[in-house]
Amino acid sequence: MSCYSFKDWIPVVDPSSYIHPQATVIGNVIIGANVYIGPGAVLRGDWGKIIIDDGANVQENCVIHMFPGTTVHLHKNAHVGHGAIIHGATLKANCLIGMNAVIMDDAIVGENAIIGALSFVTAKTEIANNSLAVGNPAKIVRELKNDQIAWKTKGTAYYQKLPEDNKKWLKACEPLTNEEPNRPIQVSDYDTWESGK
Repeated sequence: MSCYSFKDWIPVVDPSSYIHPQATVIGNVIIGANVYIGPGAVLRGDWGKIIIDDGANVQENCVIHMFPGTTVHLHKNAHVGHGAIIHGATLKANCLIGMNAVIMDDAIVGENAIIGALSFVTAKTEIANNSLAVGNPAKIVRELKNDQIAWKTKGTAYYQKLPEDNKKWLKACEPLTNEEPNRPIQVSDYDTWESGK
């Protein structure tokens, strides 16, 4: 991880969490337990504070920042998809932010809510608990069913296992120049997300 102090602020990271070596964490950032931060993510706590609660994840190429004096808070089990931008917003417990979505200043995404990929949540917007919001600007289109919330929760559980798996298995290496005969055929030993295992 590329970790930087800013003024007198030094990031705080729980030892059970995993910050990829190509992620950047700056300044006033507090990361709880079993959090996964993917490569290319930037958490810049120079003008305000970033709090990432237990079990949350911030995936590849996400950016988290704020206007001066603001606290960005990702509550327990918040799930931020690839390439999303969180700027000065609050994400409540177990919500999901879709890939390349943008959540703006003082917006609040409710518990168990899902923001669709590429959606734009404007400043000061409140997305209700258990709802699906999509579009630009994002609008609530319906309430989520219990099985849809369970599906999201299961997906987040995969990311909660990633810190341990990365600490155990992720190693820098040189690529092969051809496929060797003893190369493993199976890509992963994970069950599929929807398999019900």
